[in-house]
Amino acid sequence: MDRSSQIIRTSWIGIAANVLLAAFKAVVGALASSVAIIMDAVNNLSDALSSVITIVGTKLSQRPADRKHPFGFGRIEYFSAIIIAVIVLSAGITSLIESVKKIFNPTTPTYTTTTLIVIIVAIVVKLVLGQYVKRKGEQLKSDALIASGSDALFDAIITLATLVSAGVMLIWNVSLDGILGALISLVIIKAGIEMLASPVNELLGTSIPAELTNQIKSEVSGFEGVHGVYDLILHNYGPDVMIGSLHINVNDTMNAHEIHGLTRKISTQMYDRHGIIMTVGVYAVATGDNRRAELQTKVMQALAAHKEIVQVHGFYCSEKDNMLSVDVVPDITEHDDAALIKRLKDEIQPLVPDMDVIIVVDHNYSE
Repeated sequence: MDRSSQIIRTSWIGIAANVLLAAFKAVVGALASSVAIIMDAVNNLSDALSSVITIVGTKLSQRPADRKHPFGFGRIEYFSAIIIAVIVLSAGITSLIESVKKIFNPTTPTYTTTTLIVIIVAIVVKLVLGQYVKRKGEQLKSDALIASGSDALFDAIITLATLVSAGVMLIWNVSLDGILGALISLVIIKAGIEMLASPVNELLGTSIPAELTNQIKSEVSGFEGVHGVYDLILHNYGPDVMIGSLHINVNDTMNAHEIHGLTRKISTQMYDRHGIIMTVGVYAVATGDNRRAELQTKVMQALAAHKEIVQVHGFYCSEKDNMLSVDVVPDITEHDDAALIKRLKDEIQPLVPDMDVIIVVDHNYSE
């Protein structure tokens, strides 16, 4: 079963659990003539909404790419997660308002054996359901499932807190309902904000996980003929679609046919192993005993000696075009690119007084 099918299957389990719980409450409420229990059953039906949103979002994300959306619709999953996170956040805010009201106007709860049974069943079902859905969400890397599972868990925690506060009230005549509710509401609001941050960051373009970065660089460096991997950039168009680019160092003695074969092997492996559509660029490393190789060594060593420079690569020298170019990656604390370029250019220019020196400032997008 593929990832999307597992997400949909898990969401259907969530809907089924909420519908069965709602049916149980409705039957008990009808037999006990309790309007409160029947209304709680209706609330359980609304709890299934997050699972419905997950299913709809997953289905829409599977639509094939078209001319207006050449990268597909995978990012719709993030919108699903945002909607569910907003629902959780709204529930937390509503719960906080009601809890604060109870702090200033406490009420004495009344529970019958029937209502206690319903509450205990609801807590158990929601805890089991929430843990299951959230665990599947983490396994499938689905923000929507994680949010949906967390929603069910928070429902169980709120209900449990209400039950505990009622017990304390009945035994010691101390009202904790409002205080406990307010504390739990703050936890839910905090969790809702965190749940909202994850899909929003994915849409904005979050950094590449360090594990994936190291894995890609390690794999590409393992190809014969590759002497360095640089400028790794990845764009996420949904959990199943990633598009990226990187540069590799190769000896300047390689011909076009050999370079073509090498880059093709790399891009094929990146797609097969990681599902990444990778474009591979090439930097030629000067070899042999000639002026270009000598200049390369001097320039690279001079630039690497700067504490604010974390990486130097992409050296290129052309006597025909009368130019020398090199890429530098400054430390994240370096903000004035123009000033940095001027300093480095003034230092390198005396080495090649007859050439146009070009310093290209790159930024690290993968570490």
